[in-house]
Amino acid sequence: MCGLFGIIGDYDERKATKALDTLSHRGPDFCGITRENRLFFAHHRLSILDTHTRSNQPLHIDSTLLSFNGEIYNYKELKQELTSCFNFQTHSDSEVILAAYKKWGISFVSHLRGMFAIAIYDNGTLYLFRDRLGKKPMFYLHNKSFIFSSEIKALVPFLDSVEMDEDALLSYLSFLTPTPPFTFFKNIKKLGAGEYLEFKYSKLHVKKYYDVLDIKPSVITNKDEAVSSIEEILNDSIELRLNADVPIASLLSGGIDSASINYYAKQNNHQLQTYTLGYKNFDKYDEREDAKKSADFLGVDNKSVEITQDDFIDASEKVLNTLDEPLNDPASVPLYLLFEEIKRDGYKVVLSGEGSDELFLGYRQYFEYLDIQNLASLKNKNWLKKYFRSNYSQNREWEYYKRIFDNTLLFRTSGENFTDLQKNALLKRNVKDNQAMKYLNDYRNKFESSSHIDEPTWYRYIDLQLFQAEHFLTKLDRVSMAHSIEARTPFLDHKLVEKVFSIDPELLYGDGVTKKLLKDIMKPHLNQEILTRKKKGFSNPYMEYLINSKKIEIIKEVNEKSGLFKKEKLQEYLDGAKTGAFKQHVWGLYVLSVWIKKHLL
Repeated sequence: MCGLFGIIGDYDERKATKALDTLSHRGPDFCGITRENRLFFAHHRLSILDTHTRSNQPLHIDSTLLSFNGEIYNYKELKQELTSCFNFQTHSDSEVILAAYKKWGISFVSHLRGMFAIAIYDNGTLYLFRDRLGKKPMFYLHNKSFIFSSEIKALVPFLDSVEMDEDALLSYLSFLTPTPPFTFFKNIKKLGAGEYLEFKYSKLHVKKYYDVLDIKPSVITNKDEAVSSIEEILNDSIELRLNADVPIASLLSGGIDSASINYYAKQNNHQLQTYTLGYKNFDKYDEREDAKKSADFLGVDNKSVEITQDDFIDASEKVLNTLDEPLNDPASVPLYLLFEEIKRDGYKVVLSGEGSDELFLGYRQYFEYLDIQNLASLKNKNWLKKYFRSNYSQNREWEYYKRIFDNTLLFRTSGENFTDLQKNALLKRNVKDNQAMKYLNDYRNKFESSSHIDEPTWYRYIDLQLFQAEHFLTKLDRVSMAHSIEARTPFLDHKLVEKVFSIDPELLYGDGVTKKLLKDIMKPHLNQEILTRKKKGFSNPYMEYLINSKKIEIIKEVNEKSGLFKKEKLQEYLDGAKTGAFKQHVWGLYVLSVWIKKHLL
């Protein structure tokens, strides 16, 4: 993992260097800079493979420069293929990227298996790539010059003024995170998953180079074939991610995802140190006991980290600064503290289970949505439509039924938070019904024009694009890299994702059991307790902490100055949070208020 930063055009070297320094946590092992007329091209390195100085970046051959963040897991195979036409000088995956580009041009990216953000400067043209599933970030700003970075914080000093982007605000309220290309800082943009950018002659073009919907559906219709093929590629994905020249650890909850990763790691002769979170005096959120049982069964060492309210509150400001912009995920704070402990123990690589829930339909609400979706086939539903319209509720579940009766899109990511009606009631502006579709239309149009016709495939697709790539993976990248740790996610190997998307969807959800296919794969390897254990997720007592510490008061304080929300409706949400209602809504307002106070007031 590393930090990328560059400027194409005029620049002040002192200002550029200072901005680059804000990314030092992403790569504390070396900082390399190429300075030329109208070009500042830089890299902070976190050494994982070939830790020798020969692999420091930026790498350059002739007029071509490379700065790369991530890991290419098939670099050895590619290197063997490219040896006949390239004289390799290192043992790194970075040099393989450069060799691949020299041979195949920008289509080189289709040969890569891994996670990456890549910057290539070639004779006056800049290319920026974000990996297929959005594991690594890439931000950019085009004003007097073109500037790119791995994090927003390095771009903010180059803004003429800080203004909030309205599309970022509205998409954040809807989906927990700003949707691409928006960020909360007006004029700072981000690449979406599977996109690349070309900047040449002062003009930029953003294009999509990858979409999992291009995979042909229902190629595999036999359950046994599905189980065997997925198991083979899952094992391969985990084995590839065990390659490092530094120590590797793993996260372990009580669930099937992390247990599967650690099982296959052990099968591949890697006994990983595992880590689990717990919360003092909050047993209902605590997974330490379940994780210990899983560790005992798997035969791995497990270390638990206990978090108190003071730990959470003290770390929250650092975490929100780390994230740069509002991200509505309270788990970012305890995860930050967990990685802090992992760093103390000397680990630079951690395996994590992101993506399994979206890939294998692991959320119970997927099946609830599917039940509601079936109402669309009712021939006589006018009376239900009239009933719902005359019995309004501000709970978003009410709106799910309304959408069916209005023939509008039901599922809008598992991360849907404020519905359009809720936003309209809260904000001091008019928000039209279905306004949030503005941020989903491109994805929905792609789905409807694809050969995939199954609605649960839409659920998985849009969740991988937004709920996973822009929400969970953003959190994972920032909090892990804040401690100079590389997080690897085996379930998000693009070959594994493609294989699952090629399976008849009925094999994934036909019997109404969450993660049925993954459970079938792991049934011979894990015990029944792990396979049937109730999912807790990464839940934590964030709202209790926020209320007890009185930090929640910043929401009203900021609203008094900004006038963003209607006071009466805002108070309803705050009152509801005290009884456990609208918790994620309120956390989102808290995070937003902290950002507004810091940057706008």
